[in-house]
Amino acid sequence: MSGAARRGYRSALRTDQAEATRRRVLATAADRFAKHGYGRTTLAGIAADAGVSVETVKGYGPKRALLLAAFEQAFAGDEGSVPLLEREQFTAIEHLEGEAYLAAGIALIAAANARSARLWRAFVSAADTEADVRAVLDQLLDRRRTDIHGAVARLRARGLVDASVGEEASAALSFVLSPEGYEQLVLDAGLTEHQYRECLERLVAGVLRPGP
Repeated sequence: MSGAARRGYRSALRTDQAEATRRRVLATAADRFAKHGYGRTTLAGIAADAGVSVETVKGYGPKRALLLAAFEQAFAGDEGSVPLLEREQFTAIEHLEGEAYLAAGIALIAAANARSARLWRAFVSAADTEADVRAVLDQLLDRRRTDIHGAVARLRARGLVDASVGEEASAALSFVLSPEGYEQLVLDAGLTEHQYRECLERLVAGVLRPGP
């Protein structure tokens, strides 16, 4: 291996290690926020659980930035503001047709809510008292509305939405498919994951293809 190749290999290895460390820190942050709430979660506690220095955690930004990134990773698999339908797990189901496509999309959302609902509860609670967290949450809610609107448009293009259904479908689905819904149906009401997914399928069908 040439010197340049070795340097390239070491650089790629360091990049992979840094990415793995960041993902571990965000997963740890998500766990602590969900268990202890935003106010009682400290950067020192995250660092200790993740096995890194406090300076490493501080390097990822203020606590509110960690909360947002931790939620993005828990919900979507990785952080960032990429629209949901453009993420790998959703592009992977594009080849499906009709009801199979709709069911696969619902299953992905159900799984995402299962991973993130407890963290979402902490997020909303923190936003009630922390103005900087409220601003971040409002941005996230705007992104969610955009994602849902895009999903309805895609479903309409696939013929999965009745012609009579208007723009209110986006608002209805934003509630039905939200982590808040998972919290109420699973964490509070005690539905199993299977029952929750079946419930989502019925609710989404009612929104997209309402009866007479």
